Amino acid sequence: MKFAQRTRALGLLALTLSLALPVMLALSSAADARAGRGGSMGSRGSRTFAPPAATQTAPKAAQPMQRSITQPGAPAAPAAAAAKGGMFGGARGMLGGLAAGFLGAGLLGMLFGNGFMSGLGGFASILGLIAQVILVVVVARLALNWWRRRNAAPAGGPAGSAPMNFGNAQDAPGAANAAPRSALGGGLGGFGLGGAAGAAAPATAPLEVTPDDYDAFERMLGDVQTAWSNEDMAKLEKLVTPEMGSYFAQDLADNKAKGVVNRITDVKLLQGDLAEAWREGNEDYATVAMRFSLVDRTFERDSQRLVEGSDTPVETTEIWTFVRPQNGNWELSGIQQA
Repeated sequence: MKFAQRTRALGLLALTLSLALPVMLALSSAADARAGRGGSMGSRGSRTFAPPAATQTAPKAAQPMQRSITQPGAPAAPAAAAAKGGMFGGARGMLGGLAAGFLGAGLLGMLFGNGFMSGLGGFASILGLIAQVILVVVVARLALNWWRRRNAAPAGGPAGSAPMNFGNAQDAPGAANAAPRSALGGGLGGFGLGGAAGAAAPATAPLEVTPDDYDAFERMLGDVQTAWSNEDMAKLEKLVTPEMGSYFAQDLADNKAKGVVNRITDVKLLQGDLAEAWREGNEDYATVAMRFSLVDRTFERDSQRLVEGSDTPVETTEIWTFVRPQNGNWELSGIQQA
């Protein structure tokens, strides 16, 4: 009798989590409506899957890339479009699959009149379901990486560089060189498996960042948020890489489909540290941690009714990576959450 009660309680908990997950994802998306939507996306060349060095502004490990066209062991390349990924991406990642499995098994049991958990057959079957979902995800990821490696030249992992400061930041403590992750380097953020074993590392060299570069980074922080707020893709395409442009275009299209518009104003850089700067081939890279404030509001597109946010500025810390082609200008190539 007690076992049956525990089984029903566990089934009710699983159903509650299954139904709550989409709501949680929607609330998270609405709360972080600024450019990038509070996620991690883009590329950092051969260091895409290596964590940036810690800084005083962002002392904790950065969130791994959730959306990136770069695969472990391969350098970044422009893309026309990219799909959401990661553990929570669009509720289609690992947790989305588990929630669907719990809900599906429970509803089947209810339809056949055997109780909510009959579709699973008890706690052991729940563990079996989890194992099957993980196995399917891993096998699919391995197959996808194998196909991509056949169509892309492999490249090796990154080498680190020491952090520096910019803006009005205080002196940042020294940080250890960033090290590349293993074949599982994508982590739970994207189940990044694979990588080209034994591939030669691309030539990298430390890069000196000048005061003019720091001014450009601070200016681009405001310019990107303003262009996003104005839904000005022509401006964004001049400020960001094609890959980042594709993500912004997708997110703006999602806002239009939902009938909302996100307005960002009063962007102010409060503190910034340079985490890494390096030259890779004919491109310069700089990864900086930035703590900034902004007014982030979302309105109904037709009525202009405020649906999210307020006039009160909010603070956030993000890690932005910029890339500069030879004799070119800096472009935003990646955003990571601190």
